[in-house]
Amino acid sequence: MLTVENHLGTIGISEEYLTSLIGYTASACFGVAGLNTAEKKRGLLSVFKKAEIGRKKCVKLSTRNGKLVIGLHITVVFGTNIPAVTDSLVHKVRYTIEEKTGLEVGKITVYIDGMKS
Repeated sequence: MLTVENHLGTIGISEEYLTSLIGYTASACFGVAGLNTAEKKRGLLSVFKKAEIGRKKCVKLSTRNGKLVIGLHITVVFGTNIPAVTDSLVHKVRYTIEEKTGLEVGKITVYIDGMKS
């Protein structure tokens, strides 16, 4: 549970809410075909499960110096400009989290695990 203090008091925000908000925001971005699990084993025969198994496995959260650190594992649409997709994704996720929760986002890391046609 993360907390935010304001002039009215202290607000607690659950990790489940944050991962759902981040996952929904990321999956709605242009060029993002889906979210992937952050599994350790990777390779040519590795199969990533779909986002329906739970956004918590696709979004990794931590805090550093009082700021939120986010890791996202995504699949991009084949033929899209990857730097443009990741820049748009980072800006949209940062804006949504800071606007909806009041938490400050320190860093967002995007891992591209595959492409989908």
